[in-house]
Amino acid sequence: MSTEIPYPMIRNEIRLSGRTIFLTRIRRRLLRDPALVFGWMIIVGVGLSALFPTLLSPYDPNAQDLASRLLPPGGVDAGGGRHWLGTDWVGRDLLSRIAHGSRVSMSVAAFAVVVRVVLGSAVGMTSGFYGGLADTVFMRLADIQLALPFLLLAVAVAAVFGPSLLNVILVLGVTGWMAYGRLVRAQVLSLREKEFVEAARALGVADWQIITRHILPNVLGSVIALAAVDVPALILAESSLSFLGVGVPMTTPSWGGMVALGRNHLTTAWWVPVLPGLAIAVVVLGISLVGDWLRDELDPTLR
Repeated sequence: MSTEIPYPMIRNEIRLSGRTIFLTRIRRRLLRDPALVFGWMIIVGVGLSALFPTLLSPYDPNAQDLASRLLPPGGVDAGGGRHWLGTDWVGRDLLSRIAHGSRVSMSVAAFAVVVRVVLGSAVGMTSGFYGGLADTVFMRLADIQLALPFLLLAVAVAAVFGPSLLNVILVLGVTGWMAYGRLVRAQVLSLREKEFVEAARALGVADWQIITRHILPNVLGSVIALAAVDVPALILAESSLSFLGVGVPMTTPSWGGMVALGRNHLTTAWWVPVLPGLAIAVVVLGISLVGDWLRDELDPTLR
């Protein structure tokens, strides 16, 4: 009778067991942490709003109706249409503009963090794995960028290239790769001395295969955790640039631009600047709560 151990079956059982433990830990955390549930509800709601803004409000976000200007929340216009969050100084529906503004904020944050992750991970991997001149050049470049105020640098670059959605994504991505580069470099410096990397080198495995198969999977969790807590900062940065007039064009609904244009009506129509600002605060809070949880789950030293 064969006594061969079914290694594939054992590996599958271990994988399923690990997945079950992970899902059980998530379920227990959700049951005892209402703040995390609130964070997920915010993310799901904003995600649906960004994907399907017309379902939340049927009005055109740029349609002006001077006869219905500065209606308070819940006000009804001359045609019988109700505006649940009121209208601004030219009669545009605030709920529609906030819903469409969520698409801008979430798109900028998502794509900008991808640019940061890709650029920073590539730089950190190259610096940590090869060292030498490449490490010196990249790390000194990171030191120079870190010495400059982030928002000031972003404003200067955005002012040079002009306001557009693509420019905001590139500006926020290129000016914020340093944290990812330093994180990946520090971990690669430790991992490249490990036994499994030395064994792969002894077997003649190419450098790119060592990086992609052995090193990258070990740093991916930390990078994802950093990206999760970086997204709220990117939403605030995009709102700040739009508030200053160097973010997305004013014709595109954005939360920062709405606050900037509505601040002159703070004493007469508080809902015009306050509600978009409240949307920024709630979304940043929700994503921060989930980001902190994700960081705890991906970093075993924090459990």
